[in-house]
This record gives sequence, C-alpha cells and structure tokens, in this order.
Amino acid sequence: MSQTDLTQAFAARYSDAPAACADGAALLQSMAARGSCRAFEDRAVPQDVLDSLCAIAMASPTKSDLQQRDIVMLRSPDQRQRLAALVAGQAWVAQAPMLLVFCGNNRRQRLLHDWHEVPFANDHLDALINAAADAAIALGAFATAAEAMGLGCCPISAVRNDAGAVSDLLGLPDHVFPFAGLALGYPAAPVTLSKRLPLGVTCHVDRYKEEELRAAVEAYDKDRAATQPYGKQRFVDRFGQADTYGWSDDKVRQYSAPERAEFGAFIRKRGFCLD
Repeated sequence: MSQTDLTQAFAARYSDAPAACADGAALLQSMAARGSCRAFEDRAVPQDVLDSLCAIAMASPTKSDLQQRDIVMLRSPDQRQRLAALVAGQAWVAQAPMLLVFCGNNRRQRLLHDWHEVPFANDHLDALINAAADAAIALGAFATAAEAMGLGCCPISAVRNDAGAVSDLLGLPDHVFPFAGLALGYPAAPVTLSKRLPLGVTCHVDRYKEEELRAAVEAYDKDRAATQPYGKQRFVDRFGQADTYGWSDDKVRQYSAPERAEFGAFIRKRGFCLD
C-alpha cells in the first residue's frame, strides 16, 4: 500500500479529508479503508491466527493495568448457532466461520480484594465504565489486526439485546457482562467503505464546538443519500417513504424505538452499582 492509497481512502471516507502521511502507510491504509464484513468464505480461521489476534487484542491499552476484559471464542458450531439465534434480525451471523464475544470483567478485581482481604472501595458507575472501555479497546485492536491480516469482521452489539441469555450461554458470572460480539472470517466479497461525518464535525481543537453543525449534517445527509443510499428505509409504516433519506433520517428512525431498555436492570442484577 502506498501513500496514494491512503489519500484515496481518506477522500472516500471524508468530505474534508486531510493529506495522508507516509509513515506506516500500509497499516494505516487498511485501517482507513476498512468496512464491516457480513459475507464470508466457507473456510475456518486457523487457531494459531485466532490465538495471535487474541494476544494482540490483550496487548492493547487498559485502564490502570486492571485488564478488565475477556474474549470468549465460540469454536463449537452448536455454540455459534445458539448465539446467532439470540441475535434477532441478523441471519448472516450464523454463517460466520468464527464468533467471538468481548466481555467487560470487573470480577477479577473484586476477587483480588477478597484474596488480599482489602475492601473494594469503588463499587459505583465508574467500575462498569472502566470494564466496558477495556472491552471496547480490545475489540478495536482485534479488529484492526484481523483486517490487516486480510480477514473481515463485523461487531455485533445485539449480544446485549438479551444479555442475560447470552451470559447464561457463555457461563458468565456476576460482574462480567457481554459487551459486543464479533463475526470473523475471510471476506467473500470486497467490503463497503461507509462515508463518515466530516472531521470538522467530530474532531475539535482546544474546546468542543457545534457551530454550523446542522448545516454540516444536512450536507452529509445529501452526500450519503446520493452516493451511498440505504437499501431500505426504517419504519415506513410509521414515517412513510421519504424522498431523500440520509444518515440522520436513518439514525432518528432507528432510535425512535426502544433498544435494550432492560440492560440497566441486567447490569444491576449482575452486581454492578450504577450510582
């Protein structure tokens, strides 16, 4: 991969793309040009590759060296089918050669306190956030490494739709929770590169800003609708068929319906305090 490839990937992703740097262009290009993969070749991912990817993921940053994340690899086809059945509306998940679940884990820290007979003095919301952040960082590192090796992947947030059933399937104890799944395999076709919001909207200097945000989102909507139209519109029975259907239309419709409203109750049941 060349600096030119990276420049092209930036240009395809952002309306205000920066000039590409030359250092590390091969890895950076694979990261800039990534896309979610939902169609896989019918071949397994070798175990040594999976082991290496797990090692890379766990080498990623972790809050205060607490290492509050775990990966459950579903090597059993039966387990993969059971997990896919819990992920409603995403039939492609069952076809993935490998499924993994990235978990937040605050249990080990609490066990350390039990073993050392020292009270755990941080039983509040930050314990959950720390574990979730650790899991997210590991997921990102795993995906980046996998795609650099020619694999395709797609995160699956829907493992939290029925987090209790997923936890039971994986045998997760209290203070351990499913953060996200990941479908993994060799791509059966090139992935689609989705345009992103302009960097001027999401990257700030010195202070957060929202000046001209609405105009920027409206321009982005028009660009997405013209160059990367959605295959179908959500909830047409409620909202009708829009003449122009952009990113903000899709996201507003998506979150006009409740999703995972029970997750807080699940987290509390697993022993977390959210104060």
